[in-house]
Amino acid sequence: MKKALALILLFFCLTNLSFSQGKFVIQNKKRSDKLKFKLINNLIIIPVEINGVELSFLLDTGVSKPIIFNFLNVSDTLKIKDAKKIYLRGLGEGESVEALKSKNNVFKIGDAIKLNQDLYAVYDANLNFAPRLGVPVHGILGFDLFKDLVVEINYANKYIKLTEHKNYRYKACKKCERFNLEFYNNKPYINTKVKINEKQIPVKLLIDSGGSDALWLFEDKTLGIVSNNKYFEDFLGHGLSGSVYGKRSKIDEFYLKSFVLKSANVAYPDSTSISFAKKITGRNGSLSGNILKRFNIIMDYKNGIITLKKNGFFNEKFSYNKSGIELVHDGVRFVKERENYIPSDNSLNNQANQNGTKIVFDSRYKFSLKPAYAIVELRIGSPAFKAGLRSGDVVLSVNGKPAHQYTLQQITYMFYDDDGKKIKLRIDRDGVILNYTFFLEDFFK
Repeated sequence: MKKALALILLFFCLTNLSFSQGKFVIQNKKRSDKLKFKLINNLIIIPVEINGVELSFLLDTGVSKPIIFNFLNVSDTLKIKDAKKIYLRGLGEGESVEALKSKNNVFKIGDAIKLNQDLYAVYDANLNFAPRLGVPVHGILGFDLFKDLVVEINYANKYIKLTEHKNYRYKACKKCERFNLEFYNNKPYINTKVKINEKQIPVKLLIDSGGSDALWLFEDKTLGIVSNNKYFEDFLGHGLSGSVYGKRSKIDEFYLKSFVLKSANVAYPDSTSISFAKKITGRNGSLSGNILKRFNIIMDYKNGIITLKKNGFFNEKFSYNKSGIELVHDGVRFVKERENYIPSDNSLNNQANQNGTKIVFDSRYKFSLKPAYAIVELRIGSPAFKAGLRSGDVVLSVNGKPAHQYTLQQITYMFYDDDGKKIKLRIDRDGVILNYTFFLEDFFK
């Protein structure tokens, strides 16, 4: 009898193991887990453990498989196995990028575990989003997590909740709106409406939590999806296949059933950057982080449903970078800092050789490694451009305060401030220290 019981238990364990290998399973009694995330530039950064290594990933509904960047720096640690060379294609003007497809990787997100996850590891060291976000980001993750679990994204309190479908219970919500999802290439799409030039236009949009903008639309004169006369050309972002450029403008209104967002930001990427994306039949653009963050969201891929409930970000004014500067974290630099104490005379004159010559050590100062921020993109005609700043300038101080005392995000937020705000930058240009002053200009005012 004991032998029979042991065989039954062994069979049960093997059955559960086989099941967990094919999908994410939450390893606790509640079959649900909550974990905090960082919200950086409207993007969700979550902790992910891969093959026992703790990393940070962008939670991106716009990707079908996990991708790791800076592969050469982490390959040995991750013990990538069963690898096969392939090529990936995404947004941007460049060519496809070389990657390794690896099987049988162990992924752990909170208490959610999957034992045989496919993974794409990208060679190109230039594909690194960490400098633009100012925090470590090792890769992106999307469909494989969303398809296995109900994912609640609470932008207001910065946490996600993962629940197995059989344990999830919907609550009555009179203030919520629910939409059906459509899927193409394992990516979610939503049907909604925009108002452009006083005309309501139905649109099909990719739900793209991996984009920091509010809304991208693909220009199509036959549908009336065209920018109005008030726009400027700008850098829009960096995709898998390179930089994306296009127009920035405003639309009259954006509709999510009863939820209406007025004068929302919109970007119209140029045709060369989105030629690959436009191959999806009927796609008109993307719905991204600057709108998504205004809602607490329930993503239920299994039932093809997304539920939205507006949060405290809903009425936040749509703004944009009025300086024209795109900053990145550009390594580190030595900074001379004064200590908080004044040394005694003895500490300044504490060494003498036999001839009476004194060697002076000034312990009032120390040198520390601090983050460096550099201008990587500069919009032509912008206030910073007209003031004389250039791409490649390293920012030393902002409004009189050392730049390293800010995070990258804090400096960037200053560029989104009100029209007329004065910005003073002290910069290093190839070893020459220069000072510049300009005022933010609201292009749409």
